[in-house]
Amino acid sequence: GTRAGAVYAEPLAGGVRRFQERHGVSADGVIGAATFSRLEIKPAARAEQLALALERLRWTPLLESPRMVVVNIPEFVLRAYEVQDGRIDIVQRMRVVVGQALDKRTPLIDAELRAVEFSPYWNVPPSIVRSETLPKLRRDPGYLEREGFEFVAADGSVHTGVSAEALDALAAGRWRIRQRPGPRNALGDIKFVFPNAEQIYLHHTPSTGLFARDRRDFSHGCVRVEDPLALAMFVLQDMPDWPEARIREAMDAGESRTLRLTTPVRVLIAYGTALVKDGRVFFFDDIYRQDPRLQAALRERAAPARAD
Repeated sequence: GTRAGAVYAEPLAGGVRRFQERHGVSADGVIGAATFSRLEIKPAARAEQLALALERLRWTPLLESPRMVVVNIPEFVLRAYEVQDGRIDIVQRMRVVVGQALDKRTPLIDAELRAVEFSPYWNVPPSIVRSETLPKLRRDPGYLEREGFEFVAADGSVHTGVSAEALDALAAGRWRIRQRPGPRNALGDIKFVFPNAEQIYLHHTPSTGLFARDRRDFSHGCVRVEDPLALAMFVLQDMPDWPEARIREAMDAGESRTLRLTTPVRVLIAYGTALVKDGRVFFFDDIYRQDPRLQAALRERAAPARAD
């Protein structure tokens, strides 16, 4: 252990930086509120967190497919890896932005990534239309053209003018609204599609500044990836006619194109608040408050059955 002197200096400051790195705080050596609150967590609570992480790993199918893409929500990290002889070989690791903890949480998913959409349209979900898009269009009709939106009628025809009729049809759900491919598109220049009931997908984003934040729960539920080109190269690696240059070209084309994968890639959106990396234990904030729920469920299962 390091003896604390009268002055906060090395090696104690270095120890604090290492602690911060393992607890999801910017490793600046400054003992701010976030660092102090983590220093106060008792070892018994951390041991319980590790036990919950082990329980989750027990039923998470991390080795069941030869190639996997796994997002760990509390860590805000995606890993793409290959499984060889029962061992994980990590090919890509990148930061992600996930759904807001308050009301737009990213669900846990086990699905197959079947297609990549280059220069995608963004079909605005009805919930976002109601809460954000419609109010903005009513206040400022110029928002439609500025953001590259267009209306799509029930018969598939496309309309680019804002009118009372268009807004009423949108509000009633008869029309929908989408954003054209381009630099302002909310999905960026690529979308990774794995069919699931919650309509969640991985995609790029023009809002790249959010990847620099320590805590990255800002989306409406879908997962934004920091390095979509690297992820595309991983999922398309067994399609030799899609080298890096061609992928870049399709991402920059500004024209929507869907490419089906020859071999689907397993996608897991998982949840673990503790992880061992290179022999060191890392802890992450339980942003969706899942640990107490799992704890309660395990206690309930362990409790002896009561006689009637």
